[in-house]
Amino acid sequence: MAAAAALARLEQKQPRSRGPTSQDSIRSQVKKELQAEATVSGCPELPGTKVTPEPREEGLAHTAVPGVFFTCPLTGATLRKEQRDAHIKEAILSHFSTDPVAASIMKIHTFNKDRDRVKLGVDTIAKYLDNIHLHPEEEKYQKIKLQNKVFQERIHCLEGTQEFLEAIGFQKVLLPVPDQEEPEEFYVLGEAARSQPQSLEQHKEQLLGAEPVRARLDRQRRVFQPSALAAQFDLPGDFFSLTAEEIRREQRLRTDAVERLSVLRTKAMREREEQRELRKYTYTLLRVRMPDGCLLQGTFYARERLSTLYGFIREALQNDWLPFELRASGGQKLPEDEDSAFTECGLVPSALLTFAVDPAVLEDMEAAGAEPEPWALKAELLASMEMLS
Repeated sequence: MAAAAALARLEQKQPRSRGPTSQDSIRSQVKKELQAEATVSGCPELPGTKVTPEPREEGLAHTAVPGVFFTCPLTGATLRKEQRDAHIKEAILSHFSTDPVAASIMKIHTFNKDRDRVKLGVDTIAKYLDNIHLHPEEEKYQKIKLQNKVFQERIHCLEGTQEFLEAIGFQKVLLPVPDQEEPEEFYVLGEAARSQPQSLEQHKEQLLGAEPVRARLDRQRRVFQPSALAAQFDLPGDFFSLTAEEIRREQRLRTDAVERLSVLRTKAMREREEQRELRKYTYTLLRVRMPDGCLLQGTFYARERLSTLYGFIREALQNDWLPFELRASGGQKLPEDEDSAFTECGLVPSALLTFAVDPAVLEDMEAAGAEPEPWALKAELLASMEMLS
């Protein structure tokens, strides 16, 4: 809209000329680009342009993907982005009733966001447990003073550490301290835990090897019938990671569209600018056109690798061993072994790719008596095929 307004101002200021000028061609190019953007994004039509929306059939969904969703690894629940943290925390806390050791380990690694501080605290707890394992008869290693400076700075400050110590057999006890009138609080390892040193060693390894519990991106795998709309994407706002300041910046950039296009830029300058633009996107919606025209669709992180997409496709094939390759628009090959990020390949925030099998491979398979369509999708996916609107 801002760029359209800038065009209108320029048209008022420019004197009429008998023939087209370089500025005319620039304005024409910008207007074409803005019109194309408006067509894809569903924005209101621009001044001087007329966009006729595609007719929609009754009963069809308005978008090919309703948003970005995640799956909780603990409960299997499908979540919106803003629901993830609260749901996972609730799931971890509810896990204490069934497995307090595992729940406390998840709490340590998930509730505390400073990874360096978590590592320091976990390593310190592991050192305590190592000392118990190496010196089972020495009483001083069986207890931890709560007011100890190291304990306070490295362990007490982390959520979940006290629950972990208590879950593996430590108990809070008031003990006398030499040259001190008042007793102090200690964590003392109980007799039951002392009699099972192998369990302490196992708990230590679990603590050291754990990772934060994170919701997994829901691929939202869908299969569509062959469609002339395959290259059109109507993305919801979830796919963009623009802040308010970035939105204002976008408006300024659109206003400068005419001036920017009039500057001769080198290829390196254009590539750097394209990479800056790609950083706006967190997710990407990818469609793969199969040889029969069917479309396989999934949602990915913008910085995931090509190998992830290849794995996603193989999971949908009846013959997951089939060698194949992907081609972007224009025929550009995207080999699996290159393993570039989607941002590096220009596949964000959406892209249509083509599934291709080497003809020589198909000939060999036919000669060996293989089925006529070795690249076919799984029957359950074909059974749920939808119409793309």
